[in-house]
Amino acid sequence: MTKSFAIGDIVKGKVTGIQSYGIFVSLGANHQGLIHISEINHGFVKDIYNQYEIGEEVTAKIIDIDEYSQKISLSLRALQPLFKNKKPARGNWHKHHHPKDYGFGLIAENLPKWVDEGLANIQSGLVKDYHENHFNK
Repeated sequence: MTKSFAIGDIVKGKVTGIQSYGIFVSLGANHQGLIHISEINHGFVKDIYNQYEIGEEVTAKIIDIDEYSQKISLSLRALQPLFKNKKPARGNWHKHHHPKDYGFGLIAENLPKWVDEGLANIQSGLVKDYHENHFNK
């Protein structure tokens, strides 16, 4: 009698093979599943060969069954709680405090002030007149 599997089932099996892309798990005499490397942990998996051994028993969740080939995709990550930091790392704290009043206003209100500032800069020599540089050569 062959065992019937469904998506969402939690199954136990033995590791039968380890590749760079994942772990093969035997789910009985006639079934085998793959735990892709992205489904092993929530974070980065540096070296899959150091984490698991052939013959080791694992408990995983079925996340997909291909209806044509009957290939079973498993996940260890789905059984792990999601790690959440309560507060951000010390170096990532927001360090800049901006004033609430940014000084935005209507262009019609600010234009005379901007023109006066520009003319004052030209007269003081901080900014050279555009026409003077480009047309009087």
